[in-house]
Amino acid sequence: MYVYGKNVVQEIIKSNKKIQEAYIYKNFNDKNIIKSLKNRNIKINWLEKYELDKVVKENHQGIILKVPDYKYFDIDDFINKEESLIVILDHLEDPHNLGAIIRTCEAASVDGIIIPKDRSVSVNATVMKVSSGALENVKIAQVTNLVNTIKELKNKGFWIIGADMDGTDFEKIDYQGKIALVIGNEGKGLSRLVRKECDFIASIPMYGKINSLNASVAAGIIIYKTKTARR
Repeated sequence: MYVYGKNVVQEIIKSNKKIQEAYIYKNFNDKNIIKSLKNRNIKINWLEKYELDKVVKENHQGIILKVPDYKYFDIDDFINKEESLIVILDHLEDPHNLGAIIRTCEAASVDGIIIPKDRSVSVNATVMKVSSGALENVKIAQVTNLVNTIKELKNKGFWIIGADMDGTDFEKIDYQGKIALVIGNEGKGLSRLVRKECDFIASIPMYGKINSLNASVAAGIIIYKTKTARR
C-alpha cells in the first residue's frame, strides 16, 4: 500500500511501522524526514514530479512511502474496559468519511472501530491521508457479520446506540457503561437489521432545511457527547 503526504509520513516514521521503500521528489526539502528515513536505512527513490504522479494521483506533497497493508485488530483487543467506547460503522462507503472518523476517534480516545468486510470502505491510502496520522493510534477490526457482532457485544454488556433519524434527542440518552455507537451508511443510514439490534436511536436535531448531517460530522457530535457525559 502507498501512503503519502508529510503528516502521514511523519507519523509512520515515529510509529516505527515497517517501511518498504520511499519515493521522493528530487527537490523535496524536508531534511528531517529525509534524515529519519536514512537513519532507518530505507531505500529512497528520487523522482521527478510526473513520476510521483504515476505512483499516486492525489496530492502527495512530494513524498510517498510503500508500506505493508493495514493489519486489522481482533475486537477482543479493545472491548474489555469497564467503560469501553467503540464505534461501529454500518457499511460506510466514502474513504474520506472513514478517515475523518478515525481522526475524531483518536482525538476522543475511542477504544476501537468495527467495520464490515463486505460492501464497506476498508483502510486504504486515502483513509490514511485523511486521518492525518491518527490511524497509527486507533484500533480497527473487520468482521464478517455486523449483526452477529452487535449481538455478541450486547452479551458482553454493551449498550448499542445507533445514530439515525426518528429517534430520541441525542442529548437525552444515558451514555454511561460500555457503549457501542453505530454510524450508518452515507445515503441509507442504518440498515434495517442493525437498527433492530440498537438499544437506543440517537437523533441530532436539524434546524435548517436539510434533514441529515454528513456521517463523519454526526459521528463526531455523538462521540464527544458520550465523552463529556462521562466526566
